[in-house]
Amino acid sequence: MDLYRWLPPEGVKIVLVLALSFLVGLEREEHKTGAEAYSFGGVRTFPLIGLIGYVLAFLSGPQLLPVALGFAVVGGFLLLSYWHKLSAAGLAGITSEMSGLTTYLVGVLVSHEQFWIAATISVASMLLLELKAALEGLTKRISGEEILTFTKFLLLTAVVLPVLPNQEFGPFQINPFRTWLIVVAVSTISYASYVIQRWTKQQGGLILAAILGGAYSSTVATVVLARRARSENHPHLFSGATLIASGMMYFRLAALLALFNRSLLMKLGLPFGVLALVAVGAGWLWSRRPDPNPAEVEREYQPKNPLELRAALLFALLFVVMLVVTHLVVEHLGKAGVYVLAGVMGVSDVDPFIMGMTQAAGSMTPVAVAAAAIAIAASSNNVAKGVYAYVLSGRQTGVLSLALLAGLALAGLVPLLWLRG
Repeated sequence: MDLYRWLPPEGVKIVLVLALSFLVGLEREEHKTGAEAYSFGGVRTFPLIGLIGYVLAFLSGPQLLPVALGFAVVGGFLLLSYWHKLSAAGLAGITSEMSGLTTYLVGVLVSHEQFWIAATISVASMLLLELKAALEGLTKRISGEEILTFTKFLLLTAVVLPVLPNQEFGPFQINPFRTWLIVVAVSTISYASYVIQRWTKQQGGLILAAILGGAYSSTVATVVLARRARSENHPHLFSGATLIASGMMYFRLAALLALFNRSLLMKLGLPFGVLALVAVGAGWLWSRRPDPNPAEVEREYQPKNPLELRAALLFALLFVVMLVVTHLVVEHLGKAGVYVLAGVMGVSDVDPFIMGMTQAAGSMTPVAVAAAAIAIAASSNNVAKGVYAYVLSGRQTGVLSLALLAGLALAGLVPLLWLRG
C-alpha cells in the first residue's frame, strides 16, 4: 500500500489509532449534541485517550505494568466524570466512560500490532453505542424464560463440553467428549427449531408448525397434531401436516449425519434428501385438499424447552446404552441382529440409536450395514408415528395419517436395495 511507503510503520499505527478512536468519538459527539445534561467525551477526547494508550504501550514495550497503571489513571479520570454526571443528573448511564476505557485498549492493541482485534473492538463498540434503542427494545421482547433457556444452552456447550476428556474408556470405547458433543448437536437442532417457533408464535398456521415441529421432534409433533385433530374436522389438513413433520425428520437426520459421519452421509444423504422433499411436498399438497370444515386452523402448540439438563443427561445415558447394546449385538448376533435392533428402536426415540450408528459405522460395523440400520430405524419410527396418529386422532384423520406414514415408511426402505453390507 502507498501509505506504508509514505509513512514509517509507527506513523501508520498512529493514523489507525486516530481513525478508530475518532469514529467512536464522533458517535459520542452526536449523542452529546442531543443530550441536555452533561455527557463525557467527543471527537477530541476519544482520540486523545487512544493516543495515550498507544504511547504507553509503545514506551513500555513488552511490559504490562505501565499499561495497567495508565489504564488505572484513565479509569480514575473517567470515574470523576461519572461522579460529576451523577451529581448533576441523579440518574446517568456509564456507556461513554466505558467506551473511553475501550478506546484506551484499542491504542494498546494497535501498538502491539493486533490490528484486526483493535478494529473489531472499535466497530463493536460503535454498534453497541449506536444501537441503544434497538437493543433496549430487544430486552422488552425477550422474556426471562428465554434468557434462562439460552443460558442452559451455553451451559451444555461452553461449560460442560470443554472439560470432558476426549479419549476412549473401557471395553466399549466410550468417549465422554464425543458423547456430550452428540448431545449438544441434537439439542442445538431442537433448540433452533424451538427458538423459531417461539419467534413465529401465532404466525404461519399449522403447516409452519408442522415444519418446525418436525425439525424439533417429529414424534412429539405427530402426537400433538393427532390430539388436536380429534377436536377438529380437518382430516386432510392434519394428516398432511403429520406427513410434513415426518418428512422434516429426514432433513434432521441428514444434518446429524453430516456432522458426525460423512461416510454415512454419502450413503444416505441423497435418498434422505429426496424422501424429505417428497414427504414435505406431498404433505403440503394433501393438506390443501378440501375438508368438511372450511374454517382456518390456527397454531396452538408451543414446544417445551429442549435444553433441560435432565433431558440432556437422559439422552447421554441412552446414547451410551445404545453404544453398548450395539457393540454386543454386532459381536454376538451380527448384521441381522443390528437390523432387528433398528426396527425395535424405531418404536421409540430413534436419535440415540442413530447417533450410536454414526459412531459404530466403520469400526464396529460396516458403513453399509450402519446405513441400512438407520434407514430401517427411520421407517420403523414412521410406522410407530402412524399408529400414534391412528390411536390419538379422529377416525378419518387417523386412517389417512397411518396410510401416509406407512407409505413414507415403505419409501424409506428403498435405499436397502443398494445398501448391502
